[in-house]
Amino acid sequence: MAVLNLSSGEIVSFGDIAVKAGHPGAARAAGAVLAKSGDALPWWRVVYSDGQLPPCNPGLQAERLAAEGVQLRGFRVLSSPAGRFTVTQSATDS
Repeated sequence: MAVLNLSSGEIVSFGDIAVKAGHPGAARAAGAVLAKSGDALPWWRVVYSDGQLPPCNPGLQAERLAAEGVQLRGFRVLSSPAGRFTVTQSATDS
């Protein structure tokens, strides 16, 4: 599964996972698979497309993400070392 290939600090959306798995438009299905996986898959690296953490266990997810160098405000990803929320050098220079 596409989630297994995510590295520490790499944050993607449910939709990103669906596309990588070859099923564009199946973000909810990707979420359902992750919800059933327990810790067999790194579910904490997958969030909503706007960076919001899903409501299932946001405290634990935020804790795990912070340990991987992800910056959060409340239960929303602001930036991550890799993936959808990576801040590019040019964006930080502005």
